[in-house]
Amino acid sequence: MGYTSRNRVEMVRGGRKFFSRLLQLIEEANHSVHLQFYIFIDDDTGNTVIRSLQAAAARGVAVFLHLDAYASRELSQKSVDELRESGVQVKWFEPLFKSRHFYFGRRLHHKAVVVDGFRCMVGGINICDRYNDLPGDPAWLDMAVYCEGEAAYIVYHLCRQMWPEKVRQPALAWKEIDEACSSIPQSDWKEVRVRQNDWVKRKVQIWRSYLEAFSHSEKELTIMCSYFIPGLLYRRKLAQAVKNGVRVRVILAGISDIKMAKHAERFLYDWMLKNKIAIFEYQETVLHAKVATCDGVWTTVGSYNVNNISAYASLELNLDIRNSVFAGSTVDMMETIIRDHCKEITPENYLNKVNFFTRVWQRFSYGFFNTVLKLFTFYFRQE
Repeated sequence: MGYTSRNRVEMVRGGRKFFSRLLQLIEEANHSVHLQFYIFIDDDTGNTVIRSLQAAAARGVAVFLHLDAYASRELSQKSVDELRESGVQVKWFEPLFKSRHFYFGRRLHHKAVVVDGFRCMVGGINICDRYNDLPGDPAWLDMAVYCEGEAAYIVYHLCRQMWPEKVRQPALAWKEIDEACSSIPQSDWKEVRVRQNDWVKRKVQIWRSYLEAFSHSEKELTIMCSYFIPGLLYRRKLAQAVKNGVRVRVILAGISDIKMAKHAERFLYDWMLKNKIAIFEYQETVLHAKVATCDGVWTTVGSYNVNNISAYASLELNLDIRNSVFAGSTVDMMETIIRDHCKEITPENYLNKVNFFTRVWQRFSYGFFNTVLKLFTFYFRQE
């Protein structure tokens, strides 16, 4: 799971750009399409993707759709039946009360698509209308990274291995991917590594990626996160980074889809401000992106939120990119978001909005958030 070099990458913003790229990937598939999503709903956006998957299966492409059983429960049985009848393999991750493992907190939080073992997108974008640009209703702010090359082949195998052996298609040979990677001009190469988190299987790679960035940053850290509730170790590392002269900025949701999580997040504003961490709240729509950059050379993009649910419960998938050009363009994008679409939270305007009862509610939300985490990550394995 180290860095691979022969990769071409591009940041893809959520909304129309993401779904246009997704449909293009599916339409151009020749061998296989693997999709893993936390939320997939058969609304207008979801039905468009469903039709594209059915068309791919009709022309002989092997299509595998792996969905979280809890978060995608709104996907109708009718749509599932129609997908299966058209030749699309559909699999549920950890169905409640049907799984061999009693483990409510362990959800498939991946948002990934891999086509022909060579092209992939990994990010925080789910399949439903609120992640798409609709007339008069812009998409939530979210990001994915598009990747061609060796890293995509690793994501392909990760997706493939989550299917039973009897269902899997014969694996694409490395020789075919190697030839495709050779077609990428060396001037386009970017170092990319695939990172996973799955506490049950003792995979904490994304958690370690963030820890490395927080521990070894020298100049600047910028974090854009939808539910930013870092644990104690992360908070210590961020505070130490500021003491070492690092400029630390966080771009957070001003409008949140999970109110209690936002109150829990705001409970930490006092700590952040005291430790000179700059806070910017995005004002346009719900912020759902999970992106971080460090020192203008390193970027991570994926499904991982900086909180203990991502660290200790859900299955998460990120791509780390080590390249100054890509990091520079990501920083420029974040600077534009901060300048044009965010409100800075200062000690003055924060204190003006907070009273005793607000702090009590924030403290309760923070405690409730962590208590629920402990309850939902309890599990036992039925042998």
